[in-house]
Amino acid sequence: MGEIGLPDIQRPFVWPTSKVRDLFDSMYRGYPIGYLLFWENGYPGEHRVIGANQKQKVPRLLIVDGQQRLTSLYAVIKAVPVVGKNFRAHHIRIAFHPREEKLEVTNPAIEKDAEWISDIRGLWKPETNTFTFVNAFLQRLKEGHDVSGDKEDAIVNAITQLEKLLDYPLTFWRSRLL
Repeated sequence: MGEIGLPDIQRPFVWPTSKVRDLFDSMYRGYPIGYLLFWENGYPGEHRVIGANQKQKVPRLLIVDGQQRLTSLYAVIKAVPVVGKNFRAHHIRIAFHPREEKLEVTNPAIEKDAEWISDIRGLWKPETNTFTFVNAFLQRLKEGHDVSGDKEDAIVNAITQLEKLLDYPLTFWRSRLL
């Protein structure tokens, strides 16, 4: 909608993918990820628009602290590319190993390993049905691995817990510009 923008003082997205992985790992484990700090914008035009497409509103809040975290979350959950400090767009690809409940930066070895979900972005696509997603993963895994009883339940629980990161409580502070 355009209600959140960036003050001109903010830098571009600079986090390496390993830092994004660490953010998702902290959330998965229920650790706090810090506060987000917003300024109420009283000066139209003193900001940069975030995201793509035309915005319908002038930003009411400007991100002062939390830009890297919010950009990371949005890029992975919405499967949109980020523009880094080199001004090139790229996708952030994070993998998940449900048996070990481990997140990792996707690489060619992970992409070939059936024990990994090589790109967690697929879990949150609007057309994704979690039940179908989990069953497809289990079928692929069962082709070469023993997945029975408690092991299968643990995998289902791990993927469900990952999917529920959408419900992770974010805390923010809002301050007025003087």
